[in-house]
Amino acid sequence: MAAGGAEMLRKIDHARRMARFYHVEVVPTLFGEWCVRREWGRIGGASRVMLETVASRAAAEALAARRLGAKRRRGYVPLSVPLSVPGSAAGP
Repeated sequence: MAAGGAEMLRKIDHARRMARFYHVEVVPTLFGEWCVRREWGRIGGASRVMLETVASRAAAEALAARRLGAKRRRGYVPLSVPLSVPGSAAGP
């Protein structure tokens, strides 16, 4: 997970008209526990949010890493990775 406890992934497939995002962050609760906050949905549309509370920061980071790994296996990439657009020249 990126420094600061948050990471954003995206999956864009022009052929399938798919443009999705997945955001995960680890945050402390007011009661000394830790929360993994996940938000996902269509880029530009409504999103869904799920909170999972665990006892320690290490457990929260491990849970977040598992969730991010599952999304990466399904083709999601970090927001910092440039996407290739069909019909455009490669490179910046």
